[in-house]
Amino acid sequence: MTFRLLKVLTVSAALLASGAATAQDNPTVGGAPMFADKTIVENAVNSPVHTTLVAAVQAAGLVDTLSGRGPFTVFAPVNAAFAKLPAGTVDTLLQPENKGQLTGVLTYHVVAGKLSGGELLRRARAGGAQARLTTVQGGNLTLVPSGRGVAVVDANGNTSVVTTADVNQSNGVIHVVNNVLLPS
Repeated sequence: MTFRLLKVLTVSAALLASGAATAQDNPTVGGAPMFADKTIVENAVNSPVHTTLVAAVQAAGLVDTLSGRGPFTVFAPVNAAFAKLPAGTVDTLLQPENKGQLTGVLTYHVVAGKLSGGELLRRARAGGAQARLTTVQGGNLTLVPSGRGVAVVDANGNTSVVTTADVNQSNGVIHVVNNVLLPS
């Protein structure tokens, strides 16, 4: 009996250690660990500061896409970013009849490929203090240096700062941003 209990405790400790090793290279988001071996959606669901984004991804029917192989670079707005939008905007976008518009806004936050924060900054600096990225939605985002990192400017000239970079996922990378990016 003691041997079995010791074996169970040893296996449990090994599993915990392997999980901790998976998350240790990633920053936490909203206090929640993010695991590099999980998909963008699996990690976002666990982030307490991305509940609005997760609800929007579900309403737009993008769960399967963002759970797919990728790789994707996602600029993930926090709940406070959605709260900055004019009153009623999020509720309106979440209505089934506005699914196309919601999908456009969400895919405007996604770029094909896995671009690290360092790569984003390198591109911004190499582009004469700005560089363009084409989003999955088809629009453009502009990268500009900001402090020690990078900011993203949408088609309307609104700036969103990357507050947490390089949250690695099994199918890409998330960069947490402080504003919602809107296509023109």
